[in-house]
Amino acid sequence: MNYSSAFFILIFILFSCQTKHKEKLFVSKDFVPDSTFTSGVEGPAVDKEGIVYAVNMHKQGTIGLILPCGNILKVIDLPAGSIGNGIRFDKKCKNMFVADYKKHNILRIDLSSNQISVFAHDSSMNQPNDIAIADNGILFASDPNWTDSTGKLWKITTSGATILLEDSMGTTNGIEISPDNKHLYVNESIQRKIWVYDLDNRLNISNKRLFVEFSDFGMDGMRCDTVGNLYVSRHGKGTVIVLSPQGKTIREITLKGKKVSNIAFGGKDGKTCYVTIADRGNIETFRVDIPGRAWKMFFNR
Repeated sequence: MNYSSAFFILIFILFSCQTKHKEKLFVSKDFVPDSTFTSGVEGPAVDKEGIVYAVNMHKQGTIGLILPCGNILKVIDLPAGSIGNGIRFDKKCKNMFVADYKKHNILRIDLSSNQISVFAHDSSMNQPNDIAIADNGILFASDPNWTDSTGKLWKITTSGATILLEDSMGTTNGIEISPDNKHLYVNESIQRKIWVYDLDNRLNISNKRLFVEFSDFGMDGMRCDTVGNLYVSRHGKGTVIVLSPQGKTIREITLKGKKVSNIAFGGKDGKTCYVTIADRGNIETFRVDIPGRAWKMFFNR
């Protein structure tokens, strides 16, 4: 290689690094084209390798795997009759848990073999919708009944046992655990409220209180960053609102689609958000300034 070629390669590398460094934060762009997913697009979740998982790619009852560049890696078919919603990984990223709202299940997928099994089942569930996972592997699941605008809240042990925590809530939907595992957030879409509970060392809930209430538009999935800020999907408004641990609005990020359904953090530094958009059947993405909780806590960053 001559000095002239080496010089231009060096300039290209420096320019690329500078461009990445100056990448605008909180500006949404498309990750995959419209109609890549059905209007039931949900999930999403990002594994250690940066692969993005989201449900209902091309048709209902599937999970799509997308590389960080936006190329589709493959599609997993769920068992007949099952349709997924929320997705979470365990701490070592060996298993993926999927809320199967049609068959009242929490499915477990072994990521080394793609073997799918029923991890938890309860016929008294309305339709497990979104799930959150604590550092010790305990799951919490929202369980809305959209017909009568009510909902339940469940705890699922590491052995797959289901424990009903509340059965007379509003339409429970988004759910998340704070980075220190001391608080559980649950929202009610139709009632436009987010509730927060205290969690003890055994992850028992107590001291339920109103965290935030909105006067317009619904809510869907929620995720925390590593300092405890809560990112909330504003379904119908086309935004993701960022709330401090005290419930104060930090910022609101505008997306291209309106029916924002869920959100996850990923990328090499944990600062890339992937947002599922129901009315577009796609995923939008934007960069943030603080990594996501799952990226740090579950992937040992």
